[in-house]
Amino acid sequence: MEVTVDTAKQLGLLPEEYEKIRKILGRNPNFTELSIYSVMWSEHASYKNSIKWLKTLPREGDQLMAEAGEENAGLVDLGNGYGCAFKIESHNHPSAIEPYQGAATGVGGINRDIFTVGARPVAQLNSLRFGDPSLDRTKWHLRGVVKGIGDYGNSFGVPVLGGEVYFDKSYNTNPLVNAMSVGLVKKDRVISAVAKGVGNPVYIVGSSTGKDGIHGATFASANLTEKSAEDLPSVQVGDPFMEKLLLEATLELNKSAAVVGMQDMGAAGIICSTSEMSEKGGQGMKIDLDRVPLRQQDMEPFEILLSESQERMLVVVEKGHEQEVERIFDKWDLNREVIGEVIDEDKLYFYSGGEPVADVPASSLVLGGGAPVYDREYSKPAYIDEYRRFSISDVPEPTDLRDVIMKLLRHPNIASKRWVVEQYDTMVGTANMATNFPSDAGVFNLKETGKALAMTVDCNARYVNADPYVGAQIAVAEAARNIICTGGTPTAITNCLNFGNPYNPEAYWQFVQAVKGMGDACRRFSTPVTGGNVSFYNQTTIDGGEEPVFPAPVIGMLGILNNKNHQTTIGFKEKGDMIFLIGRSIEDISSSEYLVSYHQVEKSPAPFFDLEEEYKVQQAVRDLIEHGMIRSAHDVSEGGLFITLLESAMVREKGFDITTSADIRTDAFLFGESQGRVVVSVTSSNETQFVDFMLERDVPFSTLGHVTKSELRIDDDSYGFIHDMKKHYEQALDDMMEG
Repeated sequence: MEVTVDTAKQLGLLPEEYEKIRKILGRNPNFTELSIYSVMWSEHASYKNSIKWLKTLPREGDQLMAEAGEENAGLVDLGNGYGCAFKIESHNHPSAIEPYQGAATGVGGINRDIFTVGARPVAQLNSLRFGDPSLDRTKWHLRGVVKGIGDYGNSFGVPVLGGEVYFDKSYNTNPLVNAMSVGLVKKDRVISAVAKGVGNPVYIVGSSTGKDGIHGATFASANLTEKSAEDLPSVQVGDPFMEKLLLEATLELNKSAAVVGMQDMGAAGIICSTSEMSEKGGQGMKIDLDRVPLRQQDMEPFEILLSESQERMLVVVEKGHEQEVERIFDKWDLNREVIGEVIDEDKLYFYSGGEPVADVPASSLVLGGGAPVYDREYSKPAYIDEYRRFSISDVPEPTDLRDVIMKLLRHPNIASKRWVVEQYDTMVGTANMATNFPSDAGVFNLKETGKALAMTVDCNARYVNADPYVGAQIAVAEAARNIICTGGTPTAITNCLNFGNPYNPEAYWQFVQAVKGMGDACRRFSTPVTGGNVSFYNQTTIDGGEEPVFPAPVIGMLGILNNKNHQTTIGFKEKGDMIFLIGRSIEDISSSEYLVSYHQVEKSPAPFFDLEEEYKVQQAVRDLIEHGMIRSAHDVSEGGLFITLLESAMVREKGFDITTSADIRTDAFLFGESQGRVVVSVTSSNETQFVDFMLERDVPFSTLGHVTKSELRIDDDSYGFIHDMKKHYEQALDDMMEG
């Protein structure tokens, strides 16, 4: 077919990008070649609208084994000869139109990123955002996504160790589904995503190739519209049992001397793997598409190249080791076909029916090579100044605290996520240390070392919408706080940056400010960025107008407990233990769940946050744990101090008796979400030592009260018993889904 600039536009390319392709090739591209550039130069694959700012993030650290973006996943040195691979990615657009397969293949894809580098996945986390919980569409999204994650992850055999679930009307059409995976690898067994060695055979292994997911990367780089469901072939279909076989086969292959390089086929399929591996090795490939195992026999060359069928890998093998490779994949009953070879040329040659169908320079397709890089315009939205005009004095104090408490603890953003978590396998592998000992972060037992891994995903998108710079800092700080409160040391992060249309200056301003905030916080906490994912176009186009979601720069953080015995839980332990608040109480209810859901005030700035104060609080908590001075630690986040106390009390069904501050409004004291605060419990015998330590560290703290047998008391008033509160807290999401 004749290819024109209109064809390019239909494939998501800009007119100037089409001209650049013509210049690179020295001729007009054919349709297959244009399709190749359309997926490889999409935002999803090339980061063309984000890479300028991503490069400003801190990317170096003593424990990093690879720089950001260098491999399929971030790699951190754990000592004892082991490394940890971890990464988070989005599957938002597919989940919006087909929640079950969208979420399932998101889990499959992120786990493949982990075992592609030679690591065995050992833990999963997820960060999910849905629309108004009263809508049937929201419940459809939630049911499908949770079942997709559960079915795929449970069948694959990797436990879920943490996550978060939020609801807001901005996600009514476009939910956010971010999946994180963590794996372990021996440091001398890391596999690189590289193609090198002229004459080395190139294998495709795993599943057969079908028509699912074609142009999926392009689909993920465009706005959702009311007609997006018509793009259902852009959603991949997963098979967790096939992925389990592929995992075992590739890890067995890794024990041989056969592997030169390997990459999974996620976004953009064969063309992505061939181009990125070739560019990294400074060489090229010749590929015969007729040798690719197909599910459907009527596939065009461009469909084979762009298919995002799941559970497939591209492997470059040391010549002479073919029999060994084929024996391993035959044992696991998987496809293993030589489809080409490495050549000493910066070219990708693709053939079908003995005829050339595409001839493109490998380097011209990828980030850091010929892929375009843009410096987009941005401008501060007018609503930011409007939010900043908020004053707490305009909000009346509630006359009935009991009413506030009951509405908050049953709110789906705060209530127990038991309905979700019980659909996940959290115990497979017997290394989850947090199931019976709930902590602020997930904890994975490194059984042979005396150490443990702590991991968390965090972001309050409402804060980010109110102030992207501060909100992104808070996301990093909360992740670090969760690691610290668990007894670990924050080590590194991966991120999933979910934003609106980058061609919208106000949406792009949110992105730029969030990246700046994230970078500043990561530098302060010494948590370099190992890589991650950018997901733009998270919005819905209705009647020609764009409605962006609340921006969500989700932080996946890894920490290390050098002594697993330092694991600290959130639960109060014994009646009579003293309860202290570390950090300052501020008269602040900005962007709190209390302000939004109880008072229906949606416009306010981000809550109080001071990076230096936050850092000092966290260092104090870390040292308290190392010196064995506290029995529990739980950070103050959504719902404020009261919800933190309630969650600590529910673990062993203890109560608490506290006194509020005379200097701060009671609602702000109990339900405000000012940052940099941690609730700890201390035995009466350690109280003097604790107070002396805190005074010496010059970190603000205050006495709240003590742990009781089961009653909840505030300022000498009884608010009932923990057993009754726990029932409401745990049942709320079930009631919502059944209602």
